[in-house]
Amino acid sequence: MKRSTGWLLAAGLLALNGTTAATTVLHDGRIGVPGGTAEAVAWDDAGRIVAVGSKAELAQRYPDAAKLDAHGAAVLPGLVDAHGHVLGLGLSLLNADLRGTASKAQVIERLRAHAAKLPAGAWLVGRGWDQNDWPEKQFPTAADLDAAFPDRPVYLRRIDGHAAWANTAALSRAARDLAGDWQPDGGRIERVGGKPTGVFVDAAMHLVDEVVPKPDAALKRRAYRLAFETLLANGLTGVHDAGVSRDDLAVLRGFADAGELPLRIYAMADGDGEALDALCRDGLYRHADGRLQMRAVKLYIDGALGSRGAALKADYSDDPGNRGLLVTAPDAFRAVVAKAKRCNVQVATHAIGDRGTRLVLDTYAGVLDAAAQGDHRWRVEHAQIVDVADFPRFAQLRVIASMQPTHATSDMPWAQARVGEARLAGAYAWRRFMAAKVPLALGSDFPVEQVSPLLGLYAAVTRQDLDAKPAGGWLPAQRLSLDEAVRGFTAGAAFAEFAESDRGTIAVGKQADFTLLRDDPYAIDAARIPHDRIAATIVDGKVVYGSLDRPAR
Repeated sequence: MKRSTGWLLAAGLLALNGTTAATTVLHDGRIGVPGGTAEAVAWDDAGRIVAVGSKAELAQRYPDAAKLDAHGAAVLPGLVDAHGHVLGLGLSLLNADLRGTASKAQVIERLRAHAAKLPAGAWLVGRGWDQNDWPEKQFPTAADLDAAFPDRPVYLRRIDGHAAWANTAALSRAARDLAGDWQPDGGRIERVGGKPTGVFVDAAMHLVDEVVPKPDAALKRRAYRLAFETLLANGLTGVHDAGVSRDDLAVLRGFADAGELPLRIYAMADGDGEALDALCRDGLYRHADGRLQMRAVKLYIDGALGSRGAALKADYSDDPGNRGLLVTAPDAFRAVVAKAKRCNVQVATHAIGDRGTRLVLDTYAGVLDAAAQGDHRWRVEHAQIVDVADFPRFAQLRVIASMQPTHATSDMPWAQARVGEARLAGAYAWRRFMAAKVPLALGSDFPVEQVSPLLGLYAAVTRQDLDAKPAGGWLPAQRLSLDEAVRGFTAGAAFAEFAESDRGTIAVGKQADFTLLRDDPYAIDAARIPHDRIAATIVDGKVVYGSLDRPAR
């Protein structure tokens, strides 16, 4: 596969074979359209689909059109990740990558390699460790890092971003004494004998976060560019960016102003801060080029299951006495939800535990009141452990379940240990949501999980890891069909951003956003889906990744 030489070539991609045309026809593909397939699709120079049909029909109708040969590739509506973190992805590509480490020793090995590239005294920052993958399955300590890094401050986020691990050099820079028996609201400092061990959960991370050097605008631009390249190479034409500050929106706006934003970003304001205030003051934001908008706010109610911060109604099965954390106090949460409603801002709330999810639904019901039957499209992000009694409430309140299939396959080795067998009835329960007629929008939560939507499709239809384990899938009754999974990354994602009239299916009048795959996922065994190849990514009718000048390899 050959990558196109740059996003800014897009303006020339409608001038093929030495001719310029107002219409482009993509032909000889297996084009997925509502109700079946087509051979060809045509769009105008504004990037809107004008026809779908047979190759012969479109050749006769548009004899002077520019031609793009799909070489038999499967053409899907542009795949959209309905929950990711674009800047976080880019920064993770610049920092130490600890994903997949099977021991603390492997973590140290990767950190040493990354530290060799840093100037003396610079912070060593990384992300991706998961104690559940280590033999001891226990949180690490500062001492585990101190031997290798006695002087250089080290700060490492857990894979889910809801816990952090720091060495003594980093702890010494905190503005407050971390010893004692006090705890910050919405967080937990892990201690032994009153002394911090080096692990901070949820809101407690801010105690060290605040002294870690922040990326400047130049570094953010570099990180965003790396993220864009990665997203396009994985076939994504858009992302719902969950938690964007006003400053970060300004950086994204700079890309859009320069015509250098190569995919669609549906940005959510980062909580009750400056970005939400700007939406309330100035109105919902949409860039003139249509690729960047902000009309939603991302809130948090609890933490994550892996770090035992997800708020549960009963104790953790493997940690008696612990029911997780509410990272936002209920009164404060209700206040910001009400503020968003007054400003006509869509609310999307992180909720993983059954107690957290129940509190979100109760708050939505109270704030929306009669407006719950309107077209608000409020969302619950993750909805991983849900009381079975609450599935119908999602539908009654017209709330979208924004879920990530690979979370299920990543968490399945230890999820039952956390919550016990009974609570698994509402765990990662995509089929229960479908049966309750709750809209599903699917994503990955990158960089928590890998970016590839192909991994998401595979996880959704098999509920197995890449070694095809467990046999038959984990909690297999909750599997989705491939068509349902594809809809979650296309039409479901479009609905969740109020864009179903423009995107989500390949139909006349919609935007020409496509993901081209070498092999048709509907025609191959599910085990091959993760190994399929992105032949090209097309946004607004312009090839922004890959090449269509020769067959996909």
